[in-house]
Amino acid sequence: MKAVAGFAWAVLLSLGAVASAAEMKSGPQPGDKVDAFDVTKLAGAGNDNVQVNDKLCYRCLYGERPVVMVFTRQLDLELANLITALDKEVGENGEKKLASFVNLLGPNPDHLKQGADAIVSTLNVKNIPIVMPEDNNKGPESYKLNPKAAVTVLIYRDSTVKANYALAPGKLDKDIIEKILKDTKKMLE
Repeated sequence: MKAVAGFAWAVLLSLGAVASAAEMKSGPQPGDKVDAFDVTKLAGAGNDNVQVNDKLCYRCLYGERPVVMVFTRQLDLELANLITALDKEVGENGEKKLASFVNLLGPNPDHLKQGADAIVSTLNVKNIPIVMPEDNNKGPESYKLNPKAAVTVLIYRDSTVKANYALAPGKLDKDIIEKILKDTKKMLE
């Protein structure tokens, strides 16, 4: 994990999300459907038959599969830990067709691309594409992502949200990552 500790996330991306609310809502809630939206693939998942810079809808590509979708305005050690854990889960649950993709949000597409390259090269991400939504600053309009949420994680299957984690800056920690993984495994049962 020493390589992860060396991340220069703050230099790569200064996305500036600020929040003070203890309970935060962001994105579709449990029971809601997840809408289709277009992204540009920036890096990762070399085995998904999608090339870097291709524009597509990963929500559409994954269809009714179980998916963990991440939207993030921050790149830090804890996000690196989440991505590493999800990459491992996707790799270990191929027979269950588990998929995941990480949406980078921020005002500067060039910085988002640099961040995606850093994630993939530093963490050796093999199974998860790192993408940028068409509206790279706010994310898909119909998702109503809270601009104060640094990270929003949607766990869904059959296009229906099973769990939602909306996190203020600094709130993604080891315990939350464990809960996300537990909800992911529960969805696979």
